[in-house]
Amino acid sequence: MNTDPFNIFLCFTKARMTYITSKQQKMTSRRAVAPIIATLLLVAIAVVGGSIIFVFSQGFFSAAQVSGSPTIESLKFTGYDATDGTTLSNHDATVFAAANTPSNGLNSGEKIAVYLQNNSVSKSTLGEVRFGGAVYTYVPGTAILAPGQYQILTIGPSSLLGTTSAEIQPGQQITIIVDLSENVKSGRDAQFKLTTSNGAVFVGTVIAGQQSG
Repeated sequence: MNTDPFNIFLCFTKARMTYITSKQQKMTSRRAVAPIIATLLLVAIAVVGGSIIFVFSQGFFSAAQVSGSPTIESLKFTGYDATDGTTLSNHDATVFAAANTPSNGLNSGEKIAVYLQNNSVSKSTLGEVRFGGAVYTYVPGTAILAPGQYQILTIGPSSLLGTTSAEIQPGQQITIIVDLSENVKSGRDAQFKLTTSNGAVFVGTVIAGQQSG
């Protein structure tokens, strides 16, 4: 028996390497999951997860629709009449007396007409009306307008909205009659801004001395 330390070390090293090689061969001989099976498993997990999310979200939206009413509002500016004449046109082609003094520009106390349509599924209530930076106050019924006020005409030259708030029904077309609180030079672009009671904001442009729609 060879008791040389160096030979003993070599024998031990060879035995160790043989053991490691055998272990590696055993590890590499194990078979992994086939790629097609792995793909199917991933697809199945994705489908199941998506189905669960869909079911929960569907229940949430159904509950929200039952418990509340839609709040999306859509108001469309369909035209205006800001001509400097004694009469102005409504949205339905009828006319009303504006008492504007011709050929001197639009002055405080004179009127303009802005056409509006409610394309919402529910009524919209106007909270604030601005024209050219000035805020205008709603006046119901047939009260005489003063500078800084406005009325809503529904049908014909004398069908003024009489409700205490400026309500526009779904699909309704109206004319907003504004009594100017400041002078507007002819040809000047002025912003007409509406804010509903729900906070929705709608902006249009009116050119003094012109008519559109």
